Amino acid sequence: MKFKLVRLAILTIIFLFGAFSLVAQTSLSAQTGAPRVDVLQIKGVINPVLAEYIQRGIEDSEKSGATVCVIQMDTPGGLDTAMRDIVQSITNAEVPVVVYVSPSGGRAASAGVFITLSAHVAAMSPNTAIGAAHPVAMGEQEISDDMMEKVVNDAAAYIRSIAASHGRNADWAESAVRESVSITETEALELNVIDMIAPTLEDLLVQLNGMSVTLIDGSTITINTESAAVNRFEMSWIQSFLFAISDPNIALILLSIGSLGIIAEIFNPGLIFPGVIGAISLLLAFYSLGTLPVNWTGVLLIILAFGLFVAEFFTSSFGLLLGGGLAAFILGALMLFQGASPIFQVDWWVIVLLALLIGGFVAFAALFIVKTYRRKATTGKEDLIGRTAVVRRKLNPEGTVYLNGELWNAISKSGNITPGEEVIVTHVNGLKLSVTKKAKE
Repeated sequence: MKFKLVRLAILTIIFLFGAFSLVAQTSLSAQTGAPRVDVLQIKGVINPVLAEYIQRGIEDSEKSGATVCVIQMDTPGGLDTAMRDIVQSITNAEVPVVVYVSPSGGRAASAGVFITLSAHVAAMSPNTAIGAAHPVAMGEQEISDDMMEKVVNDAAAYIRSIAASHGRNADWAESAVRESVSITETEALELNVIDMIAPTLEDLLVQLNGMSVTLIDGSTITINTESAAVNRFEMSWIQSFLFAISDPNIALILLSIGSLGIIAEIFNPGLIFPGVIGAISLLLAFYSLGTLPVNWTGVLLIILAFGLFVAEFFTSSFGLLLGGGLAAFILGALMLFQGASPIFQVDWWVIVLLALLIGGFVAFAALFIVKTYRRKATTGKEDLIGRTAVVRRKLNPEGTVYLNGELWNAISKSGNITPGEEVIVTHVNGLKLSVTKKAKE
């Protein structure tokens, strides 16, 4: 009886396992047969991290056989080099790429205009805008009129080429570069800048269904989004982290923390923690600055500032070096991205907060060092000077005295002194004390 029950249980398990496998296989087959739509996200400033993410996302769409790759975008613009990398990834994609300016209230400004016009299909949400693509000098203090004209002409030719390759309004595209014009989604559709307006991603997929697009190799693909499964392709954790620190405010904060950590380790060798944090922060700061349009005059001013802070620890300047360092730090922070687009400027409150924190830290450290130097020694021969000792063997002028539980050889500087009298230590010469008779109170 027991054997039959075990046998029945085994057969039941095998049956359930087989049924589960059949259902899973059927579900997998259904998913495999259904079209797939990959969705990427551009939110914020265009930089190298974002360019690498878009490139990786498009490559994944190509390998997985996605029917279309949608890039949802809301950006104020960004770096020209990163923008061109994204445009190249879209242009050379082996899968249709749709750039969708969303959500409502979003924009495709500056570099975002180039990216939108490079898409096989360009779409916008209601209450969005596109335009203002005039080039801005990146990290330069001054740029000549002739050089700026060359930059503008290059950008205008580039955007005309992009727009014309997709049959879009090349004249408006050029005016967005030369005159910084901006338009709404309705005007963009009327001027043949975009292909459609879609309130939501679901509505976009409905409108995309059945559209035909031509890829770079000349092949024509008909987009099928009917009952498509939406796959959101997210940044990896390392990309998210690097994208987060590629911010002007974060770069300045990391540079400040790194410098303070190194200074703390130099003045307190062996603490380890400040040095490790400082080194890591500096490396991250250098990476962040490498992704931004840096004005190196600002960087040098900040380095000068921390040099003055260090000098404050060694010089009695009554705060003059500290004040000069703070002035250099504030000027350096303001100039760190001078000449670049306003989207790359450090917020004023960040500069003020850092100046206050750094100034407080340096002032506290300087006062601590001064107090340490002025503090009476508690060990070594310096500690003996000024101490009271008792004569044990007559000083004539040499003898012995009792001090700190020990007998010391001593020499009197004030004549003969009899045993039992108190003397004051005035000098220490090796193991011999120079003493003088203690005045009677």
